[in-house]
Amino acid sequence: MMNPQVTIVVSPRERFSYTRESLESLYAHTNIPFKLVYVDGNSPPDVQQYLAAQAQEKHFQLIRTDYYLCPNRARNLGLAAVDTKYVVFVDNDVIFSPNWLDALINCAEETEATVVGPLVCQEQPVHEIIHFAGGECHIVLDAKGRRRLREKMYRQGQMVAEVRHKLQRTLTELSEFHCVLVRTAIFHKIGGFNESMFNTKEHLDFCMDVVKAGGTVYFEADSIVTYVAPPPLKWTDLHFYMLRWSDAWELASLKHLREKWGLAEDGYFQHKYKILGWRRVHAIYLPLIRKLTLGVENQWLENALIYGLAPIEKLFNRYLTSQYAKHHLKPQSPSPTHPTSVTFMPGS
Repeated sequence: MMNPQVTIVVSPRERFSYTRESLESLYAHTNIPFKLVYVDGNSPPDVQQYLAAQAQEKHFQLIRTDYYLCPNRARNLGLAAVDTKYVVFVDNDVIFSPNWLDALINCAEETEATVVGPLVCQEQPVHEIIHFAGGECHIVLDAKGRRRLREKMYRQGQMVAEVRHKLQRTLTELSEFHCVLVRTAIFHKIGGFNESMFNTKEHLDFCMDVVKAGGTVYFEADSIVTYVAPPPLKWTDLHFYMLRWSDAWELASLKHLREKWGLAEDGYFQHKYKILGWRRVHAIYLPLIRKLTLGVENQWLENALIYGLAPIEKLFNRYLTSQYAKHHLKPQSPSPTHPTSVTFMPGS
């Protein structure tokens, strides 16, 4: 691995229990030289020990904090260790396919793209159902002169086998942080990742910053990855998951996005406010309710239980975020403090 031109930065998305599967897939399907920086935001002891052993064995750089990290904070910690032409940001729940990285770099080299995103799939079996195949992300003016956000993800939910022949490399406006290659030089123009974007739509904010700075975003169909979302979650994932998808973090992110880009508080934002907490319901509370009902799915009963639990759950979620803010956010600032514990393993 002499003189690699790319650094892969892995950071926590929303859980830790898929760490091993993702890291093993990364090494199994990446056949060109790369540096690896792994950001571990307070994983449980078994994952912490696994990562420390892997860093020692495979000679990658491991950065650990003893508190949970919002995604852009984790990416900034990893970015600070990058000294290569390209950096690829990936979440810790991604499964890769052969030659995924080669295709991303080839696209960047041949098009001079600033950002390149792969074909992102979802669920298991992997690489079968499309999550994202490029998209739109820009601001339009409505008839009243209000600035409104246009966001669209292409081909979500379609089967790869049915549309694979139609997919090709193309200039686009949007890429997601499940996996994205970035030309490192762009950060000299736009700075690091916006840590006021705690947990949602940070990819929109980043891509619009890149385009505003004169960069380009490409979709590369020959690179395929899959993100494997919960459920299930392990008990050791729950605290992080509830914080990661907390109402407070989502509201703060949406507010910052709206104010930064001068967007009207229209139906787009009103819908986001209405469905706050849907991920927690889907990944935590529905599986728990179905265990209590012995796997019997009764929508009326599920809705009744969720409705009854909602006020208590909202209070508990508010408590988690207030405690985090008290201990890990700077006064008068939405950005987390510096890591209290950092371990560096020498790169190869």
